[in-house]
Amino acid sequence: MPKAKAERRARQQRREGGGAGVVFNTGLGQHVLKNPLVVNSIVDKAALRPTDVVLEVGPGTGNLTVKMLEKVKKVIACELDTRLVGELHKRVQGTCLANKLEIKVGDVLKSDLPFFDACVANLPYQISSPFVFKLLLHRPFFRCAILMFQREFALRLVAKPGSKLYCRLSINTQLLARVDHLMKVGKNNFRPPPKVESSVVRIEPKNPPPPINFQEWDGLVRIAFVRKNKTLSAAFKSSAVEQLLDHNYRIHCSVHNTEIPENFKIVEKIQTVLKNTGYSEKRARSMDIDDFIRLLHGFNSEGIHFS
Repeated sequence: MPKAKAERRARQQRREGGGAGVVFNTGLGQHVLKNPLVVNSIVDKAALRPTDVVLEVGPGTGNLTVKMLEKVKKVIACELDTRLVGELHKRVQGTCLANKLEIKVGDVLKSDLPFFDACVANLPYQISSPFVFKLLLHRPFFRCAILMFQREFALRLVAKPGSKLYCRLSINTQLLARVDHLMKVGKNNFRPPPKVESSVVRIEPKNPPPPINFQEWDGLVRIAFVRKNKTLSAAFKSSAVEQLLDHNYRIHCSVHNTEIPENFKIVEKIQTVLKNTGYSEKRARSMDIDDFIRLLHGFNSEGIHFS
């Protein structure tokens, strides 16, 4: 009986683009997109051009890869699992698509990204957040990314101020890019099916980017969103935050040869900035990008820095 089950499973995987004998490692986020209608829809939404170089992360057995190879100049596929690298090679071997495919083996988060025009991927969900920011800070700019995410993560990316899902991820992504939710994808469109529903999102980087030091920006946003329902006045009363900003302020004064009064207290200076900018009683959950830009400028103009 077990042998018969294994044979049935292998036959089914072959039909869905999974090589015989390949057991997908869900611990690595391996959920192969098996529905050709969804694959075609993703490729269509990417609006790929014949001259494009496309970056794909987690190609699996190549269902999405092959469709893109038919439309573009080159696909650079990043894959961690050497077994799937072999399956992908076999998929295009002896075809006219083979010389348009480049496979990079390894962890994409630990590698420098190559030049590419577009990124299209059914991402391993556990690398979603670090990969999004690796993408958005990548230079030179790419045109767009069409990415599959866990549904809740996707909804956080597009969440607006006041939404329950609005968070640091939302505002940081929207600072650097235009983000649109394109379509929902049910779990039964994958093999093996994940435990969560999925969504496809389009990310288009802002070019030129906003004239903001992202490390400074993220330092401020991180503090504000630790407890997004608290007032900023309360959020900045954490001893760890006070110690960090006091340390940064003293470095700033030292660099600019500014004398610090003996009775100086960073707590008072922080609260003065919050009051003067009008954000003392505001809460991160309802603040937009312009609010945080004004607040960051208010702190920086008083010599208070976050990185």
